[in-house]
Formats: sequence, structure tokens, C-alpha cells
Amino acid sequence: MLPQNDRQRVAKMAIDLIIKAEKLSRIYVMESAHVVGLTNINLDIVVGETVVLKGESGSGKSTLLALIAALDRPTDGELSVAGCNIKNATEDRLTRFRRESVGMVFQNFNLLPTLNVNENIMLPGLLARRDNLSVKKKADKLLQWLGLSGRANHFPAQLSGGEMQRTAIARALINDPAIVLADEPTGNLDSRNSRIVMDLFQEIIGNGKKTLIIATHSTIADHIATMRLYLKDGALQFL
Repeated sequence: MLPQNDRQRVAKMAIDLIIKAEKLSRIYVMESAHVVGLTNINLDIVVGETVVLKGESGSGKSTLLALIAALDRPTDGELSVAGCNIKNATEDRLTRFRRESVGMVFQNFNLLPTLNVNENIMLPGLLARRDNLSVKKKADKLLQWLGLSGRANHFPAQLSGGEMQRTAIARALINDPAIVLADEPTGNLDSRNSRIVMDLFQEIIGNGKKTLIIATHSTIADHIATMRLYLKDGALQFL
């Protein structure tokens, strides 16, 4: 039997666990070939963790983020994220999960070119059928916090790379998700804007209520990591 302190720690971890993967695998079938995206991943992440995920191109980083975000489903194993069983949930449940529980920040920003900054930020809130006025108020607060108030009516083509990424961060936060996933978020930024983005991520996780996972080739996020993971050929290693 575990000592009392260890039992308390395990019990607390079970309560605070937000991501749990057991023997998680994703295999892609391409004609007659089977390509391994992830293989036999076991992973526990608690609320408030800041995870830095490393690995070469093709190692499985983006695949793991896509599974956690419910943009893809596992081939084998189990994955529970914020109480949602990603493998077995209905499409309606997954859609609701993506809108309410996860915010994503991409290397290429993924802003809609025909919408201005304010509209890009508000879109996930409106898709989640939240009250228009409350979404607008939240967007205004995010614009002010990110120094984008003067850019609210500008379109992505009129923004710098740093401004586009700050807009993408605001969009990821509009529904107050429990989990923020960032896939190479500084890959298209210069060193100054990369530091600004990292400072913003530090503020996001400052209250310990949001879980952040950053996939990156660089060392720029290492100083904020509470957990470091390394993927190689779809297999996970702890650093």
C-alpha cells in the first residue's frame, strides 16, 4: 500500500488530470503502406501544466496536437481531454469540445483573410453560439491587452507577422478554453516578436488555470516549461 502522502498526491493528480493518454497510437494507411504518426503513447498532464514538446520534423508533434484538439481520432488506445473521450465521442460532442475547451495557435496564423482583426477574434465565440455582446466585450478586452485596439478594423494582409500572431492568440482565448495548443507559434516570427509571444504565453498561464502545450523546434519556450517531452519516430520520451 502507498504511504498516505503518496496516496494524497495520486488522488490530487486524478482530480486535476486534464489530459490522459493510454497506449495512444495513430497509424495512417496510404495505399498499401502504413505510416506511423504516433505509437503507444502514455501521458498524464495536469491542469496548469506548461508542456514543451520537441522533436524533429515528422516526429509526431503535430499529430499529437491534432489528437488532443480533436481534429483527428486515435487509431488505437485511449485519449481523454478535459473530460471528452476523443476516440469514442460523437461528432457533435467533438465539435462542442473544440469550440469550448481548446484554443489553437498555429505557425502560419490561419486567420481568415476576408475578416478583419475583430471579426477573426470573435468568430469562435459566435460559432459557439455565445451572446454577441459578451463576445464583443471579451474581444475588446483581448484587443486592449494585446495592443491591437488600433488594428481592430484592419485585415490580416495589413498586419505584421507579430500582429497576426497576437490576433491568433486572442482568437484562441475568446472562449476561455482550458487548454491552449501552440504549434510552432514563433516559427514565422523574428526574435523580438518571438519573445513578445512567449511573454504573452507566460501571462496566459500566470493564474495556473490554463494548460499550455507548445510544439517547437527552438529553445525559446524552455524557460516556462513545467514538463518537457521529446518525440522521435512517433514514440514519446520525457526530458
